Amino acid sequence: MPRFIYTAKNYQGEAKGGEMVAESEKDLAQQLRAEGFLVTSVRIVTEKKNSSSASFLNRFSSVPLKEKMMFARNLSVMVSSGVTVSRAINNLSIQTNNKTFKKILLSINEELQGGKSLGDCLAVHPGVFSELFVNMVRVGEAAGNLDEVLDIVATQLEKEHDLISKVKGAMTYPAVIVVAMFGIGILMMTYVLPQILGVFKDMEVELPASTKFIMSLSSIMEKHGLLVLLGFVGVGMLLRVFITTEPGKQAVSFLAINIPGIKNIVIKVNSARFARIYSSLLRSGVPAVDALQIISNTLTNRYFRVAIQDGIIKIQKGTSLSKIIAGHPKVFPILVSQMMEVGEETGKTETVLIKLAEFYEEEVNQITKNMSSIIEPILMIFIGSAVGFFAISMLQPMYGLMQNIK
Repeated sequence: MPRFIYTAKNYQGEAKGGEMVAESEKDLAQQLRAEGFLVTSVRIVTEKKNSSSASFLNRFSSVPLKEKMMFARNLSVMVSSGVTVSRAINNLSIQTNNKTFKKILLSINEELQGGKSLGDCLAVHPGVFSELFVNMVRVGEAAGNLDEVLDIVATQLEKEHDLISKVKGAMTYPAVIVVAMFGIGILMMTYVLPQILGVFKDMEVELPASTKFIMSLSSIMEKHGLLVLLGFVGVGMLLRVFITTEPGKQAVSFLAINIPGIKNIVIKVNSARFARIYSSLLRSGVPAVDALQIISNTLTNRYFRVAIQDGIIKIQKGTSLSKIIAGHPKVFPILVSQMMEVGEETGKTETVLIKLAEFYEEEVNQITKNMSSIIEPILMIFIGSAVGFFAISMLQPMYGLMQNIK
């Protein structure tokens, strides 16, 4: 069924706007009339096919999250100040230093001058502007509060940027240590150990299994080091391609939701994103079903998407969202369903969800702060074990030789 963007007023003069699925404009008007609203404007959402500006490469355009965050914030300020959308977009295209984003903004400006809406212009670049971004802009245009909606989008992007930065920051230290350790190990195996191990080959002593293992590994690295390096690079590239496929995404989602330590972060990050995005969409006037559909395409973990899609089906049958969430305890903590139930009972779902999002964002903040202190001793044990194994493997043959001399 087609999707419509509408604005409407009730008999008390209160206005509302949003996006709704209906068989026709007449059916849309009847649905709103049943809610006590009269349609004041309506237009169908047209999904554009590939055009000259929506080339194949545009789908894979990469623009940093920070750029999009600043774009939404600055556009909101300019629009609220009375600057036209077209002029604001042109000003932002001049300000940005990202060449890819500059080209996209100039393309959007041309389409705006051709009579297209901002939402339709953004939808042409799905690799840059998410479905959440596009739909909220469309709702803002329909309801006449684009500046307020853009401010909500900017806040959402800021929170998402903060979460990603904290998780990446916590993982940077251990990643650097592990990479450095493997790099030093490869150099030792390739250039240093062959000279030391050459002495052991002339000894008439039985070498320990650990020494033989290191000798074999060193010999492989010395003779076929380039092939081993290319093999690691090839495996890395294959894994990167694999995780973009549906089976790969399912495997990553399964591991993320089941590995101790990582599981806790994934659940809290996704719970925070769900609460904040759902609250933002409801505040923007998006109907609950449409909001859940957008969220299901926004969350990256498959288990969360399945839970939300289950909610879309059941909420249309009259089941409350709090009960639906309670039916998925593996992905949603019990606090989410309880807080959602409170919001439904008090009629303050949006406010409750914002508080819930802030709570889980603070939880993630505390976890990432403590992560370094937890990972550091684990790394020290791992590195110490590796160094100890190497030292024992080198010293055992020497000790055996000294025993023979005696």
